[in-house]
Amino acid sequence: MVESITRRFRVLGDPLRLRILWVLENGERSVNGVAEELGANQSNVSRHLRILDDSGILSNRRAGNQVFYSIADPVIFKLCDLVCRGTATDVHRRLAAIPASFVDRRRK
Repeated sequence: MVESITRRFRVLGDPLRLRILWVLENGERSVNGVAEELGANQSNVSRHLRILDDSGILSNRRAGNQVFYSIADPVIFKLCDLVCRGTATDVHRRLAAIPASFVDRRRK
């Protein structure tokens, strides 16, 4: 089980893959549609989509010569939300620890 969890976190450890998930949160997209929406290289997006698909996070369907991807495991967004909230809490805590005198000097 630990190995499976580790693999899942490794898959999510790439910024482009997270951006792909955010695109697909709004619904199914073709490889070209995802690449276009992200302003990214199609072959690079295709490779990352395959990794997400192989991990079970995405599913795909073929329509002619196009492949369309969608979210297979919507729980992934709960995980991302938890990580985002934890990160935001940490950032707020760190900002609160900055001395006011330092912040005032930076504004001048």
